[in-house]
Amino acid sequence: MTTVHFTCSDCAQTIEVNEEMRETILAAGCPVCTTGASEDDFSDDPDDG
Repeated sequence: MTTVHFTCSDCAQTIEVNEEMRETILAAGCPVCTTGASEDDFSDDPDDG
């Protein structure tokens, strides 16, 4: 299963997510603070942000 890292542009929380979670975050926002997310918030490298 492919995973990527999501880093919230607002609260800076970084989490590893799979494709299903990525789609959910794009639709519903950050799971921590609910700020809207975009493709730019996902990276293969957690330090790449």
